[in-house]
Amino acid sequence: MQIKRDDLSGPEIAELLKAHLADFAPHSPPESRHALDLSALRHPDVHFYSAWEDGELLGCGAFKRLDATHAELKSMRTAERHLRRGVGRALLTRLIEEARAAGFERLSLETGSAAHFDPAHRLYAAFGFETCGPFGDYVEDPYSVFMTRRL
Repeated sequence: MQIKRDDLSGPEIAELLKAHLADFAPHSPPESRHALDLSALRHPDVHFYSAWEDGELLGCGAFKRLDATHAELKSMRTAERHLRRGVGRALLTRLIEEARAAGFERLSLETGSAAHFDPAHRLYAAFGFETCGPFGDYVEDPYSVFMTRRL
């Protein structure tokens, strides 16, 4: 598996992100969905990575600068046919390394609260993320779980 910084120009990334949005839409109302679209993911404050194997996209993930010491995980997604192969773990490991190398001291995330998101909660907890209150511009929301960890 090769994980690389991605410029989001490929059609595979666009399709995976489309699937990402479609997957969680039934579990959260529109006002509780905080995914970034392609143009927002291309912002200079976002570091976007993709995982590939033999020319096939396995997954993606990003972190976004919130301030000089705090970043937020965004757009963590594994392609459906590559679930349970360690793609998410590999991407999360790389994102933590890159965020630390970029000088961030804290990495936080927002994800859904429905049972559908339990695998994500377990993955993040295994990497030392702990539940916390809203951060950045977020507010309390019954459809959101907030987690954070020091780097």
